[in-house]
Amino acid sequence: MQNADFSRNLLQWYQHHKREMPWRGELDPYKIWVSEIMLQQTRVDQATPYFQNFISLFPTVYDLADADQQQVLKAWEGLGYYSRARNLHTAAKTVVEEYNGKVPESYDEIIKLKGIGPYTAAAVTSIAFNAPNAVVDGNVIRVLCRYFGIEDDTRSSKTSRMIQEEADELIDPEHPGDFNQALMELGSEVCTPTNPDCENCPVQAGCIATKMSKTEVIPYKSPAKKKPHHIIGVGIVENEEGQVLIALRPEEAMLGGLWEFPGGKQKEDETISETVERELHEELGVEVKAYKELMSLKHAYSHFSITMHAWFCKLVNGTPSPKESQEIKWVKTEELERYPFPKANKVLTERLINDKN
Repeated sequence: MQNADFSRNLLQWYQHHKREMPWRGELDPYKIWVSEIMLQQTRVDQATPYFQNFISLFPTVYDLADADQQQVLKAWEGLGYYSRARNLHTAAKTVVEEYNGKVPESYDEIIKLKGIGPYTAAAVTSIAFNAPNAVVDGNVIRVLCRYFGIEDDTRSSKTSRMIQEEADELIDPEHPGDFNQALMELGSEVCTPTNPDCENCPVQAGCIATKMSKTEVIPYKSPAKKKPHHIIGVGIVENEEGQVLIALRPEEAMLGGLWEFPGGKQKEDETISETVERELHEELGVEVKAYKELMSLKHAYSHFSITMHAWFCKLVNGTPSPKESQEIKWVKTEELERYPFPKANKVLTERLINDKN
C-alpha cells in the first residue's frame, strides 16, 4: 500500500467513524490547545466534562491568563498531573504578553511555550493551522509498529525516531489535522492493544503484523520498573474554633499549588501516629498528639503508590508556621471544598465535610 493509499483509506474511514467530541471541528487554536493538554495522560470520556467546564470558566486565552492560579487548579481538580494546569496557565500569560493573545502558528514558536512538547506542538499546529506536522502518541505508535512490522522496543529513543520518521512520511499534506486525528482514532477504536479489530481496519491490506499474525506481540514494550510504595501519615489539626489546618504545597514540588493536610512518609521502626507527630513538627514547628485515626486510603500516582493514614491531632505546644510549604491556613470544615486538593486529600475533605453534616 502506497502512502497516498494509506492516507486516502484512513481519511475515508475517519469521516464515517470519528467520535463526537466537544473540541472536534473546533477552529479556535486556544480551545484546541486546551483539549490537547487535557488529553495527555487522560481518556476522552474523562477529559470531556473537564474541558467543557474549563472553557466555560476561561473562554479565551485572556481569561485564562488573567485568572488566579488557585482558580485554574480548582477547575483542574481531580484530573491529575497538575503540572499540566500550571504550565498551561503560565503559557497563556506568555501568549498574551508576547504574542498579543494569538497562539503561535509555527511549530518552532509554539514549542517554546511552557508545557508544550513535540506531540502537543504537532497536534495544535496541524489541527488549528493545517501544518503538516505528524503526531506520535501511544495509539500512533501501536498502529505504525504493526503496520510496518516494527518489533523493536518502543521504550528506546531509536525506535521513537523511526516511528516519527514513518509518521512524517505518511501524513497527508493537504489534511494534516484530520490525518493525525484519524490515526489516533484508529489506534483507540480499531487497532487496540488487545484483540484488534483487523477485519474493519482501513489499512489492513498493508499491515505486516496482520500478515505475520503478530498483532498480539507488536508493539513490544520492555517491562517497566516496579513502582515503589510509600506509607504516608497526615495530620488533621483542629483549633478551638473548630477550624482545620491546611498547607499549600511548594510551587516547584509535585502537586505544587495544591492544598493538603500536612504529613509525610513513614520511617522504619516508626508507628504511623509517630510519623504524623514527627512530620508535623518538621513541617509546622509544633508538637502535636495524634490521638485517633480518621481513615486510610490507597492511591496510585504515575511513578509510585501510597497508603495514606489520616489522624486527628491535638496541638500540644507551639504556633504553626509554614516551614516546608508556601502557606498555611485555618479553614472551616465546610469551606474546604473551595480549595484545590490532590485526589487523595480530596477524599479526606469530603469525609470531614460529610461527618460534620
